[in-house]
Amino acid sequence: MDTPDTNRQQPVFLTAWWRNLVMLNYEVDPDTVTPFLPRGIELDVWRGRTLVSIVAFEFADVRVLNLPVPFHRHFEEINLRFYVRRRTADGSRRGVVFIRELVRQPIVSFLARLLYGEPYRTLPMERRFRHHPVPPAPPGGTPRERPATFRYSWRHDRKWHHVEATADTTLDPRQPEPGSEEEFITDHTYGYGTRHGRTIEYVVEHPPWRYWNPAKAGLDCDASTLRNLYGESFAPFLRAPRSAFLVEGSPVTVRRPRAIRA
Repeated sequence: MDTPDTNRQQPVFLTAWWRNLVMLNYEVDPDTVTPFLPRGIELDVWRGRTLVSIVAFEFADVRVLNLPVPFHRHFEEINLRFYVRRRTADGSRRGVVFIRELVRQPIVSFLARLLYGEPYRTLPMERRFRHHPVPPAPPGGTPRERPATFRYSWRHDRKWHHVEATADTTLDPRQPEPGSEEEFITDHTYGYGTRHGRTIEYVVEHPPWRYWNPAKAGLDCDASTLRNLYGESFAPFLRAPRSAFLVEGSPVTVRRPRAIRA
């Protein structure tokens, strides 16, 4: 019988910081993601809604098997994921499945495909963070916000596209409320995929994440690129997100995957 400790006893493959996560969340038809479900895994929905997220973030201080990898310590990732669960004797395990993951290092794509069966693709990428100057408040007035913009960009077909969010990060980030959409999006411990025709499961360990509500956030990407990266079925849904968060991030530990009976 599987227990939560079985996965947490797997050897550590990777440790890193995940920082400044921009999360854009979209509602889709369940039939859009069903073909991507690994065997034995089912959809996890929030209040009856099937959600997918575009998540852009920094990888920092990356170590593989506890060793730093030259020229691969700090980079960006942008992924499209959806939310799933697996029923076990000890209860449901909530996790994610990836539709597409973008990085700029070929070795990262190679290892992720080899070990985790994940759909990585290598493209030119960059990140840009900007703090916006604001004039001082008038005497006796209310202090103005100090917004910061976090932008993650990638180049495809000779064009640059980006994900970004602007928020006042001088404010204290919030803890997600139990049962909220923020908790649903950020609190999925397991990753699932398919490798050599078998379903694999792995654990991503991190403390609960805190978040800011962006003043604005969005995806700037043409329809042709959306279809090329994510497929015809997803492109119509990835327009205006139903919600967006800027997540503070934390240290993470990714354990080695194991094949499961499905």
